[in-house]
Amino acid sequence: MVFVLYPVISTAQVYIDISNPSVRRIPIAIPVFKPMGGGEEAIARKGADILSSTLDFTAYFKILDRTSFLEDPKSFDPAMVNYKNWTAVGAELLTTGTAQIQGDTLMLDLRLFDTFKGNLLIGKRYKGNVNDLQKMIRKFCSEIIFVLTGNWGVFDSQITFVSTGTGFKEIYLCDFDGTNPQQVTSNRSISMTPAWSSDGNWIAYTSYVRKRPSIVIKSLSDRRESVVSEGNMSITPDWVPGQFNLAASISVSGGQEIYLLTGAGKIIKKITNSSAIDVSPAWAPDGHRFVFVSDKTGSPQIYVGDSNSGRADRLTFEGKYNTQPSWSPKGDKVAYSSMEGGSINIFVIGLDGRGSAQLTYNSGRNESPSWAPDGSMIVFASTREGGSKIYVMTAYGTDQRRLLSLPGEQTSPKWSPRVVRN
Repeated sequence: MVFVLYPVISTAQVYIDISNPSVRRIPIAIPVFKPMGGGEEAIARKGADILSSTLDFTAYFKILDRTSFLEDPKSFDPAMVNYKNWTAVGAELLTTGTAQIQGDTLMLDLRLFDTFKGNLLIGKRYKGNVNDLQKMIRKFCSEIIFVLTGNWGVFDSQITFVSTGTGFKEIYLCDFDGTNPQQVTSNRSISMTPAWSSDGNWIAYTSYVRKRPSIVIKSLSDRRESVVSEGNMSITPDWVPGQFNLAASISVSGGQEIYLLTGAGKIIKKITNSSAIDVSPAWAPDGHRFVFVSDKTGSPQIYVGDSNSGRADRLTFEGKYNTQPSWSPKGDKVAYSSMEGGSINIFVIGLDGRGSAQLTYNSGRNESPSWAPDGSMIVFASTREGGSKIYVMTAYGTDQRRLLSLPGEQTSPKWSPRVVRN
């Protein structure tokens, strides 16, 4: 697949401030693409529908009803926009597209306009196989989010999780929006706590296939697996950002502490040092600090550790049972699960211990939060509809909705880094 960038006429204005918890949805018109030959009608509509659903997932946009449009997409020129016809229906942004098929080759011309300023913000030309339609649209959506927010968004990411659909706890993954789910392991045992490598090519997880828990890493390119902690009870792995190393909680001499390991399983060093149980490491973006759970004060609490100095400082003081921390990609917050009054909910807290905020309420058990690669969303597991399923919400707890429907229960979601693949 190839693409060509049109001249961009936009200014450096940020249209959407993703750090604003009350960000307004921007009205956007997404008419059906214009067919440029004699057989593209179906793919032109399908492409526009994919574009609408993909942008709608972000909760940044209000997708306008096509029946309100004043122009027929089959007759208007997508490059020569009558902006008044779009502002009249309330559109502040407009996408246009053309679709042309030659054999098995699909060509798309896609543009985004600011209707009030009368500006072309971004334009792309894509060429690839007809089956690449979704991939092309997602790439264009990434361009849209980048020009509007200064961030690339979530469209080049996936989510891994645990599912019991086969009768066993196996590792699965899906696209950022819950589409294209696929089973990753077939161990017919217990597989838990999956974690992504920084390049998105490896998943580490806890496996009970050898009866006692051990860390296994799996290549997603060829599905090779290797055990990296055989002989010790090892759980809750997490990859060091930018490195082929990982942290895990290992019982070497009776106590459960966190160690730094190479991707081949060699112990580099111990990075926590206490007589308590230390588990669930989650790295900061800088690759030196990490959060973890320890019961050194009696009940599980979140601590911030430093892998260089060995220092550890308590982060959470409210709540008697705080677990499953996840450090935000921007480095300023930690999401975690907390039990209060018999229910478990998702909270976030600043690295200075201030600004604690509860994100889920009165909706079953909510746990295992994990940040999207741009920090705009959080994926989590919830029992609000009965058995545990995977849900997403904005980083401020709004727009909570179920991600996908699969047999069995789904738990332990983990959002991947942004990985661009051709």
